[in-house]
Amino acid sequence: MQAEDMEVPIIHNLNDTGDRLRQRGKDVFKEQQKESESSMDSPNLEFEYGDTDTVTAELSELYSYTEEPEFALNRDCFEEDFGSHGRRWIELAVEEQRTYVMRLLDALEVTDRDKRLKVARAILYLAQGVFDECDTEVDVLHWSRHNVFLLYDMGIFTALLELLSMEIDNSQACSSAVRKPAISLADSTELRVLLSIMYLMVETIRVPTEDDRPEWIAAREVFKNELGSPLYNGEPFALLLFTMVTKFCSMNAPHFPMKKVLLLLWKTILFTMGGFLELQQMKVRGRERLNLPPLPEDSIKVVRAMRAASPPASAMELIEQQQQQKRGRRSRRSAFVDSLEGDSPFPKKQPLVKQDSLDTYNERDPFKNDDARDEEEDPEDTDSGIEGEVDPLDREIIIQPPPPPPPLRPPTERVNFPKGLPWAPKVREKDIEHFLETSRNKFIGFTLGNDTETLVGLPRPIHESVKTLKQHKYVSIAEVQIKREDELQQCPMTLGEEDVEETSAEILYLGMLPNLSQYVIALLKLLLAAAPTSKAKTDSINILADVLPEEMPITVLQSMKLGIDVNRHKEIIVKAISALLLLLLKHLKHNHIYQFEIVSQHLVFANCIPLILKFFNQNIMSYISAKNSICVLDFPNCVVHEMPELTAESLEAGDSNQFCWRNLFSCINLLRILNKLTKWKHSRTMMLVVFKSAPILKRALKVKQAMMQLYVLKLLKIQTKYLGRQWRKSNMKTMSAIYQKVRHRLNDDWAYGNDIDARPWDFQAEECALRESIEKFNSRRYDKNKNGDFMPVDNCLQSVLGQRVDLPEDFHYSYEMWLEREVFSQPIQWEGLLQDP
Repeated sequence: MQAEDMEVPIIHNLNDTGDRLRQRGKDVFKEQQKESESSMDSPNLEFEYGDTDTVTAELSELYSYTEEPEFALNRDCFEEDFGSHGRRWIELAVEEQRTYVMRLLDALEVTDRDKRLKVARAILYLAQGVFDECDTEVDVLHWSRHNVFLLYDMGIFTALLELLSMEIDNSQACSSAVRKPAISLADSTELRVLLSIMYLMVETIRVPTEDDRPEWIAAREVFKNELGSPLYNGEPFALLLFTMVTKFCSMNAPHFPMKKVLLLLWKTILFTMGGFLELQQMKVRGRERLNLPPLPEDSIKVVRAMRAASPPASAMELIEQQQQQKRGRRSRRSAFVDSLEGDSPFPKKQPLVKQDSLDTYNERDPFKNDDARDEEEDPEDTDSGIEGEVDPLDREIIIQPPPPPPPLRPPTERVNFPKGLPWAPKVREKDIEHFLETSRNKFIGFTLGNDTETLVGLPRPIHESVKTLKQHKYVSIAEVQIKREDELQQCPMTLGEEDVEETSAEILYLGMLPNLSQYVIALLKLLLAAAPTSKAKTDSINILADVLPEEMPITVLQSMKLGIDVNRHKEIIVKAISALLLLLLKHLKHNHIYQFEIVSQHLVFANCIPLILKFFNQNIMSYISAKNSICVLDFPNCVVHEMPELTAESLEAGDSNQFCWRNLFSCINLLRILNKLTKWKHSRTMMLVVFKSAPILKRALKVKQAMMQLYVLKLLKIQTKYLGRQWRKSNMKTMSAIYQKVRHRLNDDWAYGNDIDARPWDFQAEECALRESIEKFNSRRYDKNKNGDFMPVDNCLQSVLGQRVDLPEDFHYSYEMWLEREVFSQPIQWEGLLQDP
């Protein structure tokens, strides 16, 4: 009796625990079901990828909402100085405007810091388009363009560059900012004004329009060459901005307005080197110059023509479908019981019932047909209902067919296979060599090295295979550059000096090379600080110096506005860094493959791969649809129209856009960077596998945008063979999407993983071998003493003593002292010269 009494409360406790667990499981299931439904209902995003957003969007992102009162301050500084003219700026003749700008240029030279700042604000007001004299946003943009070309023509940019260099070297401002416990907008006023003018000039001159005057077109080319050439203190302008970034990240100048610096740096590199269309044209010209066949297709056009695929079904959706099938099976069981109550005690036997029931089962399980050969290897995967006696329930199904079972996926998600694949397949030379080596080992028993022409002794199908592979052979510019570099390394005297074209990418790389790792680490530090998944740490850098006001908000509305401003500020920083890194990688890869490889290696060593994966390890749909913008406060809207009263409801509502352009742009850029870092790098691909990137990337497929899906699928394709058969089996829709959208390599068995055991993973050895090739390239091309071992030596005493040596002008004044110190006072051991060393 006692034992029974003790069991009762235990059973009650277990029941209570079970109820709580079941309830909790139901809640979790409902939440995940809601998330999956929202992902399935997400519409296609009408997003057009490009170098930048619209002109107005790019101009508005320069200013934070906290800077809004400074628009009026700029206007007041201009009107205070310009008021003596008695007329409006837009009414003056061009010559009168030039005269006034020349007077402003002279006033920039004054020593008084406050007066200089007022003049700089007046110039900024001109660059902003004298908005107080305009009625519409179009007028503001028109006069801004007119004034910017006028300012450039009068030499304002060079004067601003000198002032910027002074502010960067201002040790007093840096030391006071380091000592301050909290940095605000007021600490970077001069820098923000100067950088804003320079950004407006670079961005306005960079973008061509149809009604540009001939002198403006000429000025654009001159400005572009100036920015890309080492004209500013012997280095390109972008290098000065890189120095600002590293100085900020080393905590020596925490007051630098980093968002403006990064935006100006990105637009400078975009202007001097060119965007994606220019890159495509450079690639075409480069292939023509190297006598390579033309590209099989225009990648930009192919990507723009793609359509987004439906996201793969989540685990919750699959569970729900299984439950629906069980419900349908229960209803069929009740129908069978009803039939047993009729006249006949058993249903009549029908011929070939077992074969029909197999078909029924195969319709339910989409993987049975695909993996029929795997059933013998994995008996635990087989369905016991198929192997044994046929279930009478299934016989009843055949006799009285019920309504068709619900499909595994909704009809709208059915995969529509295109008539032709979007990309032409490619094959590398080494792929053909590997194929022939394997075939010769199999059929002949020996190999012929890198010979791809001799097919003696190989069967006819191998001949046909090699013919097909050669039809799709693709030789990249990078392969030609590597081959040429190997030749130069082997025969430095025979081949002589290499003719290096002085492109803007070459000039920038040469300037960045000594401190390249510092620049890369600084950019990744800023990216980490701005990522939405990063948690605030005490030792992390403060990127909010140019967004926080002097007085913190005291009302709920002010706090909401500042919160939106801070989030927007971080998004713009991510956008600028991602676009900047992608442009650098693409241009350096075209300029020389080893320049690209050294930047890539610095990124990998600075943990760029886990950083990007950490960025995507969030609810990516909510990030892309974030509404961290207040339209009425965006420039130039805020300076032209009357400001409506802001309320908490209007701030919460945000704009009506379907998605945030800059966030989607940033996501695509980061995915492209990750692709560039891992392409053809086995050890880095294994890093993706080790960091468990597959589920993170698969969640990113929920975004219905073709270009973003393409780069996610590329990243999944290169690691598919390492994820195991079970992963591939349960992600067949993803595999189908990879097949449809990603370019094929004819002999790459990415979908099966048959050769994974033959590829050991030695990260250190691969990276060290690559680093050795990079260092040889840099030493040969950029080391001033590169040919010291091969220089001829003059052994003739008379010839050596007869050479003319250039001495300084004042040498004869101190000649006797030098003779006494260097010759007479030094003991010379003549016997040592006669001894054999």
